[in-house]
Amino acid sequence: MVAMYKRKNYGFYSLVVFLIILMVAPTAFASPKIKIGVIGPMKFVAGQNHWWGALLAAEEINAAGGVMVGREKHEIELLKTDSNEMQNLTDAVSSMERIIKVDKVHFITGGFRTEAVLAMQDVAADHKRIFLGGSGSPGVTERLAKNYDRYKYFFRALSPVAVYFTQVNLFLLEMAGDKMKAELGITKPRVALVLDKIVVADPIVTFAQDMLPKMGMEIAGVWRTSPMANDLTSELTAIKAADAHLILTFLSGPSGAIFNKQWGELRIPAAPVGYNAEANALAHLQATGGMCDYVSIWGTFGGVKITDKTVPFFNKFIARAGEYPLSNAATYDAVYLLKEAIQRSKTLEVEAVIRELEKIEYRGASGIMAFYPRDHKWPHDLKTGPGYTTMLGLQWRDGKLVTVWPDGRAALGDKEWVGIKYEGTVDYNLPPWMITYWKKKK
Repeated sequence: MVAMYKRKNYGFYSLVVFLIILMVAPTAFASPKIKIGVIGPMKFVAGQNHWWGALLAAEEINAAGGVMVGREKHEIELLKTDSNEMQNLTDAVSSMERIIKVDKVHFITGGFRTEAVLAMQDVAADHKRIFLGGSGSPGVTERLAKNYDRYKYFFRALSPVAVYFTQVNLFLLEMAGDKMKAELGITKPRVALVLDKIVVADPIVTFAQDMLPKMGMEIAGVWRTSPMANDLTSELTAIKAADAHLILTFLSGPSGAIFNKQWGELRIPAAPVGYNAEANALAHLQATGGMCDYVSIWGTFGGVKITDKTVPFFNKFIARAGEYPLSNAATYDAVYLLKEAIQRSKTLEVEAVIRELEKIEYRGASGIMAFYPRDHKWPHDLKTGPGYTTMLGLQWRDGKLVTVWPDGRAALGDKEWVGIKYEGTVDYNLPPWMITYWKKKK
């Protein structure tokens, strides 16, 4: 009888223990998830960089124990969505709605083309979701200045406002122009403007037309092209016929590879300087058949030491993605920004996280990240320039991208740039055939 009693009690206690385990198992053996949607044109290099940057950050954060929300650890779960925004803006809206309504993400990062980001921004506002996005148009954050309560969920975390990177374009033009003066004696360089026919490029044209004459440069002509163009021969031959010495570019789509390939094949005696999304990629070398050498662009990452996090991220990105990181890969910093803001607020509650993001100053791979305040003309825009996020001047040389700017000198007379030169930066070089062409033409 005693033995039977013990057996019955043993069975009873085992059942109790089993039920207790079932009750506590979700807490003990599985971390709660913080769902972050990564949205972008995933068929293109811009969207692929969105994904890889966020993925590397999430892996690092999870491996280090996740995100502390109050006293509880949370794991980051990423959900990838193709916005198809390069080809269809309607798809961008439906993709944004799906990632919120179906995937039920807590936060969103990504977005590239301004027209798409404006539309996705409205969806995020409708659903009160924090959106750490891209795009360069001032209009994206001017919306906050006009209607903060509706659009406060948006932070431009992946690239600075177009006005800033237009300034960087001019800094690079000045650098190339100084090289021409020194090596070719050309005192008044002629500049061709080649920009995508998209919203974000419009203010760049206006700004450049105003500033270039003040810089002692002439405008050789303006060419507005499609981001999806597959032949730019006529534009390039017209640029050569216009006796242009420099080409200011803003090319956001696949046409960037076409432009550089044909520029190299035709040996156009004018040096391209500016933005070219495709030219930031390691695959660009193959896509252009090696014709991209001496093309100069701006970007966020260039393998030089901006902060102690830059070079480790740069090398890790190449090892995992087989690509150079574009500015879109700043989703890496965006995920870390969310982690910091959540941990400081000790909650996932949207208003609390917004308040922390508004006052954050974070040392990321792309630089010191902080946002302009509510009373600024561009609320929630990245602070830019020395001491904050700075763009880099990059140049293709001998089959690889090297950093050529900041070069330690004043930029357009701005002495703030004096002494700003990151470890690993080299001198800018003009294309050799260009030097030969203009020396013969003298």
